[in-house]
This record gives sequence, structure tokens and C-alpha cells, in this order.
Amino acid sequence: MAEADTAQQRRELTSAELGALAHLYRGEIYRSTIWRARLDTTTNWAVVTLGVALSITFSSPSASPLPLVLVGILILLFLMLESRRYRYFNVWSARARWLEKHLYAPMLKDGDLHMEGDWQKVLAEDYWHPHYHIGFMTAVGRRIRRNYLWILLIQTVSYIGKLIVHPIPLVTLDQFWRRADVGPIPGEIVTAAGVVYVGVWLGIALWSEWNDRTRFGRAPSSSGMG
Repeated sequence: MAEADTAQQRRELTSAELGALAHLYRGEIYRSTIWRARLDTTTNWAVVTLGVALSITFSSPSASPLPLVLVGILILLFLMLESRRYRYFNVWSARARWLEKHLYAPMLKDGDLHMEGDWQKVLAEDYWHPHYHIGFMTAVGRRIRRNYLWILLIQTVSYIGKLIVHPIPLVTLDQFWRRADVGPIPGEIVTAAGVVYVGVWLGIALWSEWNDRTRFGRAPSSSGMG
């Protein structure tokens, strides 16, 4: 009975089928490479705009720290755009990795050109009914963890450093609040908003890390993509 079940789950691939899968794999690798480049583009935009804000803010001791506050809006925009692109990238990348794990790795290890288990059904279903493998907030959290946490850290440290050293070194805490004033908005409120801003993105990053570990543990999923 066991041998019959094994024979049912296992069948040899023909040369034509293997060639088709090879072309399919190359196509998924190409698409994932294209979308990987698009992710790098939005990250570069965020880095460049932060660099411009730093240049303006530290151009002179009398320069306003406001550009470092306003650039946060652009960084947020780039993060949202990159998270959307990451969901597309994840589709192509997951399919390619699925083929590597369930077809090419067994082929290289055992020398068998066969399909066994249900992995091919998972892949076929993904082609029949294309969909995102991860939610938008998970994508946001992953991009923060990979890149944007460091960008936000540099922005925050630079802003605090500007308030401390310019126009003259800080002497009292009240000076810090007054330097943080934005027009009629008190510095205490501006600083509190900044803490919430960074805290929210840090919270999303930690949540996505927990969510990924809950779904996959420390190893990739054996029953789904993403």
C-alpha cells in the first residue's frame, strides 16, 4: 500500500515538461529581478531626499531644522510606494524560490526528475488564481526592517543633533523646546509627534517580524508562499 501511495505521488518528468519548467523558472527570475530594481529605486529616492534635507539643515548654524521634519512626509510616501512594489516582487520571488526548493534542489540531491507531494498543486493554484502572498502592512514592516528603519534613525538623530548644537550648544532643556517650535506649534508638541511617528513605524516593523515568525518560524513555509 505504501509503495502504491508513493507511486501515486511520484511521476517522472518528460523532457518537454522539464524544458517548460526551466523556461518558467527563468521568467520568474527575470520578473523578480525587474521588481527588485524598482525597490532599490524608491530606496534611493528616500536616501537622496534625506541627504538634501541634511545639506540644507546643516548648511549654517542659523539654518532651520524644519527640512528634516518635512522630509519625513516624502520618506513616508516612498515607503508606501516601495511596500506596494514589494508585494509584486514577493509574488515572482516566491514562485522562483518554490521551484528551486521543490524541483531543482531534489533533482540535484537525488538525481531524480520527478514531482512528489503537493508542491506542484500549490504552484498551479497560484497561477490559476494570482494573488498577493502577503498583506500591505506586512510589506511595510519588512521594508522598514530592511531599509527604512536606518533612514528614520538617521533622520531622528540628525534632527536632535541640530537642535542640540545649532545655533550654539544647548544649555537648558527649555532652549531645546524653543528650537523645536514650528511657527505657532510648541516644540513639545512637535517633539511628541516625532516620537509617535518613529514609534508607529518601529511598532509595525516589530509586528511584521512577529507575524513572519508566527507564519513561518525560522524556516520558509512548506505549505504556502510569501
